[in-house]
Amino acid sequence: MQERSSVGELADQLRRELDRYSYGGKLPSSRALVERFRVSPVTVSRALAQLAAEGLVVTRPGAGAFRARPRAEAAPAGDTSWQEVSLSADGAAELVPRSVDASGVLVSLAAPPPGVIEFNGGYLHPSLQPERAMAAALSRAGRRPGAWGRPPMEGLPELREWFARSIGGAVTAAEVLVTSGGQSALTIALRALAPPGAPVLVESPTYPGMLAIARAAGLRPVPVPVDPDGVRPALLADAFRATGARVFVCQPLFQNPTGAVLAPDRRAEVLRIAREAGAFVVEDDFVRRLVHADAPPLPRPLAADDPDGVVVHVSSLTKATSPSFRVSALAARGPVLERLRAIQVVDTFFVPRPLQEAALELVGSPAWPRHLRTVSTELKARRDAMTSALRLHLPELALPHIPSGGYHLWLRLPEGTGGTSQAFGSGGESAFTAAALRAGVAITPGRPYFSAEPPAAHLRLSFAAVAGTGEIAEGVRRLRAACAEVG
Repeated sequence: MQERSSVGELADQLRRELDRYSYGGKLPSSRALVERFRVSPVTVSRALAQLAAEGLVVTRPGAGAFRARPRAEAAPAGDTSWQEVSLSADGAAELVPRSVDASGVLVSLAAPPPGVIEFNGGYLHPSLQPERAMAAALSRAGRRPGAWGRPPMEGLPELREWFARSIGGAVTAAEVLVTSGGQSALTIALRALAPPGAPVLVESPTYPGMLAIARAAGLRPVPVPVDPDGVRPALLADAFRATGARVFVCQPLFQNPTGAVLAPDRRAEVLRIAREAGAFVVEDDFVRRLVHADAPPLPRPLAADDPDGVVVHVSSLTKATSPSFRVSALAARGPVLERLRAIQVVDTFFVPRPLQEAALELVGSPAWPRHLRTVSTELKARRDAMTSALRLHLPELALPHIPSGGYHLWLRLPEGTGGTSQAFGSGGESAFTAAALRAGVAITPGRPYFSAEPPAAHLRLSFAAVAGTGEIAEGVRRLRAACAEVG
């Protein structure tokens, strides 16, 4: 984090000093900048690259950096108002008009302003990412014979085999496709399994990114409530009968946002209900590798216990590594596999081979199990720190379930009157979210996780995207101040 801050500070300083040089004039050498500002050569290189990207300097290998000549004046802005008519008419003939809304996803993707504690992040903090191991893997991968050639469309055979072993059961490499991140895999699955206008059953609450995919494809998400043991089978069966849906999307392990794990006695029930409905179950196994150190043995993926091809399985390396390490897998059995493959080829051709080679190098290295053990221990410590701080400073926020995996907690806001509770009636989520940001904490409101009207107000707090337990304690203290403000 210090290196990144130094890059920005040096770029700001150089930007302020550019007027000292004529257009085309040469800036001091990298060595001179290193000595003057007492920073590393890497910092100087990145700062100059930032100015070059802004069009303020031009770098010439072997010659140095020069002040860029001013750009010609920008042409007057055109009139794009016609697009309002065109885009609004786009879905006029559709049974379920498509709705392209990324707001629920951007909440966990957008970086918060400086000084704001990130309780809304969806990825590991850089200190928890295996940056050295990934860099070494990418370096080794780049030297593999054929590493920069075209890969097989389905993915490298060795990587498909690794994913198949990770899923277990009778799943084979031939039933696995390598895809570019879990979001892409879910998009492929929903496009393959449901035509526009069709209902798709979803857990309630559920991952907003999946709801965004469904709505962008013109599908109609139908909620099926979950409890601490996962989706409720009786309600799932009712939903299939009422809607005629042919797809159910679920996260059986450490569900987002509740953290629920599908109970053993419900696993076979879910598969049976879907099979009798002639429907597919899309299993989003997104955080299996983010298990906490105190977790009991994990249940196998649903796909491992499915000989009939009911389950389309999605798993990814991204959550356990880095948001930029976008390597995932789709696993399916039967004719649907060819449809999944065709849609992937049309959309993206294939996942870049160097990234696939790097994934193989990473998961096959001794650093990989060490990294997973470290993350497991650290996530437990962070979860415990957050739950303890919340119980001490914000006991009015109900925490119905403490997960043993994943990276967040799901809290229910109180109702009624008196004290801070008055703030959590109608619009309470929005008021508290805004107050938290003013207090210096970014949090995620619960509304985007529901495809229909929510039964209560909720918040999701992430403990993985912060620097450590000290920042968690400070973040909860700031949330207490936000409560006082809205109360």
